[in-house]
Amino acid sequence: MANRLFVAIAGALVVSALAGGCGRSSSGTTAGEGAAATAGKSAKDLVPEAVRKTGELRVATSEGYPPMEMYKKGTQDLTGVDPDLGAAIAEKLGLKFTITNAAFDGLIPGLQGGRWDIVMSSMSDTEERRGAVDFVDYFNAGGAIMVKKGNPEGIKTLDDLCGKTVVLAKGSSNLAIGERQNEKCATKMKIMQSEDAPTGLLSLDSGRAVATIVDSPVAHMYANDTGNYEVLSEQYDAGPWGIAIDKRNTGLRDAVAKAMGELQADGGYKAVLDEYGVGANAVPEVMVNTAPWK
Repeated sequence: MANRLFVAIAGALVVSALAGGCGRSSSGTTAGEGAAATAGKSAKDLVPEAVRKTGELRVATSEGYPPMEMYKKGTQDLTGVDPDLGAAIAEKLGLKFTITNAAFDGLIPGLQGGRWDIVMSSMSDTEERRGAVDFVDYFNAGGAIMVKKGNPEGIKTLDDLCGKTVVLAKGSSNLAIGERQNEKCATKMKIMQSEDAPTGLLSLDSGRAVATIVDSPVAHMYANDTGNYEVLSEQYDAGPWGIAIDKRNTGLRDAVAKAMGELQADGGYKAVLDEYGVGANAVPEVMVNTAPWK
């Protein structure tokens, strides 16, 4: 999907208003230092004092999108691109890494309420979300159509979904892709909504739906692991996924951006992505809110 579950941004903004000054301080800056102003400083140097005092980087994610975030087999230990990259960022910041699994639609409200410092959960950097958070972008991907092995319905493009039953994760950008397509359909789709990608695939297994749309790296992993599905080659709404940071916390945003630059320079970033076979989804430089960090 070019992203994960789409947070109800209006709700997030309400939380922001209610939280008032309850969130973490950003370090006293309003605009952030930016790359030029941080030259000669390390990521560790840029950590806001309020975060430095806690000694930890509190990360939140929503498990269920391998290879991005998942449990190690037989455990409740989180692993994947997001937990591993989060741990690498925390190390660059000189902070202890802690990670919490939470419902996706509660990630931005929790961030704004001060429950965690950053969110890493296959979250697309969108204009709507940037009303509440800033993003340090770390991944590029789009939504891909998944069908049963053999593609019995002969689906090739979004147009072929018209008139068919499709299952899409509720609140996700992939749901938005499907709904936009449905507006163009002369014969409308029947759109079912699942809690996440794995439960959506159960609807394909049972024949209740003929297709779904899933973030491309996730789709390929499920297809490779199970042998039960095919992933069509075209990606829709391809774009960056970002590490979400409360818009009031520009100091931490700049520290995380600097940490990403250090990891890109020393190969740590590439090593994490290559570990999970998603090196092709790397961003070429440090990106903040879809633009190069200047």
